[in-house]
Amino acid sequence: MGNFKYTARNKKGERVEGAIDANDRRTAMAQVEKLGLIPITMEERNAAKAETEKFFSYKARNDSMSSKEVLTFTEELSDLLSSGMTLGNALNSLANRRSGRSGDKIVTSLRDEIIRGNSLSEGMAKHPKTFSTLYVSMIKAGEASGAISEVLHRLVDHFERMQDLKEKVVMALVYPAIVLSMGLLTIIFSMVFVIPKFKVVFDSMGNVLPLPTRMLIGMSNAITNYGWAMAIVVILCVIMAKRAINTEKGRFWWDGLLLRMPLIKGIVACSLYANFARTLATLLSNGVALLQALSIVEKIVSNVVVANEIKKARARVSDGTTISGPLAAGKIFPTMMIDMMSVGEQTGDMEGSLNHIARRYENELSRNIKIFTTALEPILIVFIAIMVGFVAVSVLMAVFSMTNGLDV
Repeated sequence: MGNFKYTARNKKGERVEGAIDANDRRTAMAQVEKLGLIPITMEERNAAKAETEKFFSYKARNDSMSSKEVLTFTEELSDLLSSGMTLGNALNSLANRRSGRSGDKIVTSLRDEIIRGNSLSEGMAKHPKTFSTLYVSMIKAGEASGAISEVLHRLVDHFERMQDLKEKVVMALVYPAIVLSMGLLTIIFSMVFVIPKFKVVFDSMGNVLPLPTRMLIGMSNAITNYGWAMAIVVILCVIMAKRAINTEKGRFWWDGLLLRMPLIKGIVACSLYANFARTLATLLSNGVALLQALSIVEKIVSNVVVANEIKKARARVSDGTTISGPLAAGKIFPTMMIDMMSVGEQTGDMEGSLNHIARRYENELSRNIKIFTTALEPILIVFIAIMVGFVAVSVLMAVFSMTNGLDV
C-alpha cells in the first residue's frame, strides 16, 4: 500500500491538501472524491518521507481538546450528520475550518482515519486525552446500530448536563474563596504596613503594652521578617499534601473524608450520585452491556471510594445478581437510590429509573449548594470579624493604656 499526497478543491473552490493510504493512484483518487473534493494533483511519496510525516501525525495525538471544544465538536458533527451529510464529508468540512487550536489536528486525524477505512470509534480511541472511554463506547454502540447522529445528540445532552453540574459546584465555592482571600489579604496588609507604624509610636511612649498588643506586634514582626520563610513552608506543605493525596491510600482517605465532611458531603455525594445515574442511563440507552457500562462508569467517577464500590458491585453482577442488590451491599449508595433502581429492574425500565434518580439528585445538589453558601457566609464573616476585631482591640487597648499613663 502506498502513501499519496493530494491537492484538491472543495465545493467552495478552496484549496485543500492532505495525505491518504491507498493501493494505487486510482483508488486514492476515488477516496478523495468520496470526501466531496475535486482532485487536482495526486503524488505518491517515498516511504521515508511518509514515515516521517506519520511520526509527526502520531505526535499530534498528544494534543487534546478542552471539554468545551469537545462539546462544540460533538454538536457540529451531530448537526452535519443530521442534515444528511456522510461521516467522511462532515469530518472533512470540520477539518477545513482552521481555528488555530490543537483540536484542528485531532479532527484532521479523525478524517484521515475514515479515509483509511477505519471506524470513527477507532480513530477517537487514539486520542484518550480528548475522547473518554464513555465517549468512545457510545460511538462504538452507535456504529453498531447505525445511529451515530442520535448518539452524538445524546452525548451533547449528557455533556451539557455534566458541565452544568460542574459549574454549580464551582460557583458555590467562588464566593467563599473570594471572601476568605480578601480577609486574609487585609490581615496581612495590616500586619506588614499598618502595625509596624503603630509599633514605632508605642515604643516611643515607653509604656508596658497589654498582652494582646504584644502578641499582635510579635505576629507582625514574624510576618514582616520571616514572611518569605512562612510562604515557603506553606507551599512545601501544600506540595507534600498533594503528593500524599495522589497516592492510593491518600486519595482513598481524602475522598472518604469528603463524603463525611459537614456541609461538603451533601454537595459531593449528590454530584457523584447524579453523575453515576446519568452516565449509566446514557450508556444503557445506547445499547452498552451492563457490565461494560459499569466498568466505564467506574473509570469516570472522580471519587475512588465510590469507584471501588462500583468495582465490587460489578464483580457481584457478573455472578448473575441484579445491580441494585450488589450496590446496596456496600452501603455507600443511599437506600432511596437503591430502591428506585430496584423498581426500574422490576418494571424493565432501568434507563427511565436512572434518569429519574439523576434528576432527583441534581435537584438535591442545588438545594445543598444553597444550604452550603447560606451557612458558609456567616461563618466566614464571623471568622474575618474575629481576626479584624483582634487587631482593632489590640491597638485600642494600647491607646487606652498610653492615655491612662498620660493622665497620671
